[in-house]
Amino acid sequence: MYKSSGIWVTGASSGIGRAAAAEFARVGCRVFASARRSVELERLNSELGKENHSVEIYPCNVASYQNVESVFKKISATGKVDCLINNAGITTFKLAVENSINEINDIITTNLLGSIYTIKAVLPHMISNGGGTIINILSVVAKSVYTKSSAYTASKMGLLGYANSLREEVREHNIRIINILPGATETPMWPGKLREMYSDKMMTSEDVARIVVWAYLQKGNAVAEEIVVRPITGDLK
Repeated sequence: MYKSSGIWVTGASSGIGRAAAAEFARVGCRVFASARRSVELERLNSELGKENHSVEIYPCNVASYQNVESVFKKISATGKVDCLINNAGITTFKLAVENSINEINDIITTNLLGSIYTIKAVLPHMISNGGGTIINILSVVAKSVYTKSSAYTASKMGLLGYANSLREEVREHNIRIINILPGATETPMWPGKLREMYSDKMMTSEDVARIVVWAYLQKGNAVAEEIVVRPITGDLK
């Protein structure tokens, strides 16, 4: 059944989103890959092509609802979207007093509102189709306290609350809401120096992507509604 599944992955140009798009393609799903950086999407498709896999590319800035709506219309015109992977996200590593209002607006708009925009776009489609899956890539910051992450934490905790409320509203429509909360993962989101210092204690994007794909592929009446994933060594100290 999953081999005909349509998967829309946002933030697919790097990190967990890129790895998830690649992993879904490898298991035979039809992947709609979105991100702001179209060049990186093209590179992803080229690399997968060498493995006889591919993704369909739809440049999209999730911070714009008009852009999200336009892109989803193009995607849904070509086929059914069975699963949305809400992965697009940005952050800074600054104390709250140092964050500018523009930085805070960008983080909240992309991480929280952008995810809500994509959910709003796919919900009528999934309800009409009799079901679907929405997987939100959150973060352990939604469960633990970290400094230099105030705006990012607000965005992820906000999406966690939104998703948990939404889940209760859409159960009757056979729509699964799955929240995945990764710990430290080596992605371009981290500053170079921190990646160099802690890479051996971080998970890889591929580690997390395999769990994302696994969560989607589980069928039947059981659903893993919340999955916390950490490196074996635990959180960075």
